[in-house]
Amino acid sequence: MNNVDRLCAWYDKQCRDDWHEELGVEIGTIDNPGWSLRVDLARTALFDRHLDAVRIEVSEHDWIHALTRNGRFEAFGGPAKLDEMIGMFLAWAEEP
Repeated sequence: MNNVDRLCAWYDKQCRDDWHEELGVEIGTIDNPGWSLRVDLARTALFDRHLDAVRIEVSEHDWIHALTRNGRFEAFGGPAKLDEMIGMFLAWAEEP
């Protein structure tokens, strides 16, 4: 299963009650250029988990920054890093 399919499965598991009406997953673009990934953790099993800030900087277009703050997992990365950012979230979310 690829990372997008895995993210879809994680999202589907969270869609109980009204979680998906107020919270969710956002994928957007940023002006660096690059991607943003924001995943709401409220009312999920991940809410109390913490991710220290991760900064991977290889080059101007090859970078990822990720952390948890304000009840969200947030990642930002270069133009070719969306799949890796999703994978980073899933690896963190699926840790025992």
